Amino acid sequence: MYADTVRSPDLRHAVPLMVPDPFLYLEHDGKALAVVSAMEAPRVREAAPALEVASLERFGWDELLASGLTYEEAELEIATRACHELGIGAAVVPPDFPLELADSLRAAGIELAVDRPLFASRRRAKTETELAGVRRAQRACEAALDAARALLRAAEPRDGVLHVDGAPITCEGLKQVVERVFGEHDAAGDDFIVSHGAQTAIGHEPGHGPIAPGEPILFDLVPRDRATGCYSDMTRTYVVGEPSEEIREFHRLTLEALEQALAHTRAGADGTALMRETCELFHAAGYKTQLHKEPGEVLEEGFFHSLGHGVGLEIHERPYLTRSGDELAVGDVVTLEPGLYRAGVGGVRLEDIVLVTRDGCENLTRYPYDLAP
Repeated sequence: MYADTVRSPDLRHAVPLMVPDPFLYLEHDGKALAVVSAMEAPRVREAAPALEVASLERFGWDELLASGLTYEEAELEIATRACHELGIGAAVVPPDFPLELADSLRAAGIELAVDRPLFASRRRAKTETELAGVRRAQRACEAALDAARALLRAAEPRDGVLHVDGAPITCEGLKQVVERVFGEHDAAGDDFIVSHGAQTAIGHEPGHGPIAPGEPILFDLVPRDRATGCYSDMTRTYVVGEPSEEIREFHRLTLEALEQALAHTRAGADGTALMRETCELFHAAGYKTQLHKEPGEVLEEGFFHSLGHGVGLEIHERPYLTRSGDELAVGDVVTLEPGLYRAGVGGVRLEDIVLVTRDGCENLTRYPYDLAP
């Protein structure tokens, strides 16, 4: 691998700390080697004691720069020299491996092949450190939602809009509250959803504007633990005031689907089968799903997304609980997020994050499902 650990979850899994600049990582004959600058070497050694840490100078960094090569050209040559020193004539790389480096290594006679399944499988079972990070992120998620709900409970309707302390409640204001609480829990997150009304029926619509009584308010929160880089993911839907009968029914069915999925999530379960069970439940109630639509039909109502996905160093990673899902394994961390929607009206989504075990799952989410905040 050649990447930084901020943008590469594959490398962050192997080298569990934040390194902002790209570096070379190799595994060969059961050993792992990271080639890093002097600035990073002590941190990498401390974070990954089993990893051999090599300096750029070991592979002729000073000599290469003195010869007139640019930093970028010298880095390409060091990668080649490191492979040759370790006796690597062929290697597998992740799908986002840099094209320039691939061309350089191939020109030096090193065969490269992309192996997406290998790299995806390496980080499915979370390390204890990563799992602790997911748990901390989830606690941050719950604390942030507590703060947002407190505002909603204190709200009073005025001129068709909810107010607190004389000011209207907006999606933007609720997001500021959520971000503040994330920070207090050493988590970060700015790409999350707080939407309302008809916006809640539009998949990943982030949400904007003042909130009215009686309409759905959807929180889909994805905090990232600062220490480990691991995410959590939780969704709840609320209504301040009297919800419509349609939204009540959406909530009832969505909670039933979530409870059904929780009961059937365990190692060896088929993600496609879990998705099918949810679709059958919604279809029996009269709603279209990804499995109950015409071929080629673009579904914008009913249940139009997957049941869930893996979570860890990425918000969306394997395994997937979709129409072409994966078999679950011990150590997977996945979301279960059924939902029902009607365009122009709104929708309801409920989402928990769970750890897959041999006999079932541990629900890492400890939060009520009430429709009222």
